[in-house]
Amino acid sequence: MRTNELMLYKNMDYGDILSDMTFLMENHGNDYYNTEDLRSLLFESVNSLLEFSVEHGFEGNLWHTYLTFLLVNDENAYSTSCEIVGPVMGSINEIAFHDFEVFKELFDYDFSAIERDLDAACVETLMDYHMPDGVGKIFNRRVRDRICGLAQKLGKVKDVEDFHRLMTQFYKEFGVGKLGLHKAFRIEHPEGGKMEIVPITNIAHVHLDDLVGYAIAKKKLVDNTEAFVKGRRANNCLLFGDAGTGKSSSIKAILNQYYDQGLRMIEVYKHQFKDLNDVIAKVKNRNYKFIIYMDDLSFEEFEIEYKYLKAVIEGGLERKPENVLIYATSNRRHLIRETFRDKADRDEELHTNDTVQEKLSLVARFGVTIYFGSPDKKEFQEIVRVLAEKGGVKMPEEELFLEANKWELSHGGLSGRTAQQFVDYLLGQEQR
Repeated sequence: MRTNELMLYKNMDYGDILSDMTFLMENHGNDYYNTEDLRSLLFESVNSLLEFSVEHGFEGNLWHTYLTFLLVNDENAYSTSCEIVGPVMGSINEIAFHDFEVFKELFDYDFSAIERDLDAACVETLMDYHMPDGVGKIFNRRVRDRICGLAQKLGKVKDVEDFHRLMTQFYKEFGVGKLGLHKAFRIEHPEGGKMEIVPITNIAHVHLDDLVGYAIAKKKLVDNTEAFVKGRRANNCLLFGDAGTGKSSSIKAILNQYYDQGLRMIEVYKHQFKDLNDVIAKVKNRNYKFIIYMDDLSFEEFEIEYKYLKAVIEGGLERKPENVLIYATSNRRHLIRETFRDKADRDEELHTNDTVQEKLSLVARFGVTIYFGSPDKKEFQEIVRVLAEKGGVKMPEEELFLEANKWELSHGGLSGRTAQQFVDYLLGQEQR
């Protein structure tokens, strides 16, 4: 096989299986190598491919799904260009075509000669594999289906031209690599390693319609986000207000609603603010819109991390990329804790206004601020009614409201979260 001739798809992640299988393709009938050693390598390769496929939730022809994964996961000059502009011309296109010729040969390879020469009928099990539950640990069902669907199409194409067309189309529609395949990410620091942006595979399937009420607040959030994903001017956004009112749920719902339009989200915690510049540097040249999401944002007096955030949002020398916004939620309107002692301290200062401005300057960098207040009694009951109806709770409305009122008195007061907890409690009782 000609894998040594690959130019763009050269140093791929998870390429060890391909290297071993290619070696077997080239040497299974070579008397120079011990047959038992080759046979052992084949079984090891099949085991690695099975483990890889189960981990990712792949089904069907596992050899094809593995090769497809390598293609959709590799961020190179061609794949990243296609996700931005679609089909590209020139030398890079010719080089990509050459590499796709090699992959087409790998897709079409007949393993029967290997199985015969090594007396090992094990590859056949990989050609029509079915997962017990159909779900892997790394990809959710949507991403898994997308890769498996592409693998089926690539396995059926008659020529390299169609192979090339399908890959280019995939890159344009869905992107490439982890940023293209996943919708949400977090920051991690492997021990002794550099900062990494890591996919979050299990995202709550929350939709804006699930959040009862708050029509004005949701419209402001939608309008700003929609302008952002469509390439128009948009602002950093702060959602503030009472606990349990749906601020975080609204952010998750926004991600689910606009993911197909290229929206991605990176969750960043307060202690990771020093990494923000590195995060932005990694995503600024990609063809996606990134929201850097900070949940429950607030600072105590002694915490200085907000200074990093101020510089990133607005104030540093480097211009913030147009494909990056910051969305934050907080129970505090002004984010930085203020006390009565601050007033006494200001009385001692010569420039008291400077102290006030320092503490208010962070929130001023959010162009859109949206308030989520606790519902009143009627609004709370309406939330309970809608959630109970969606959950299939069978209880007379009058009794439902009476029990909900009792519940909120001892479970956090009037809020959407309390309403959801109450309905979950009722559903749990019904299932006993």
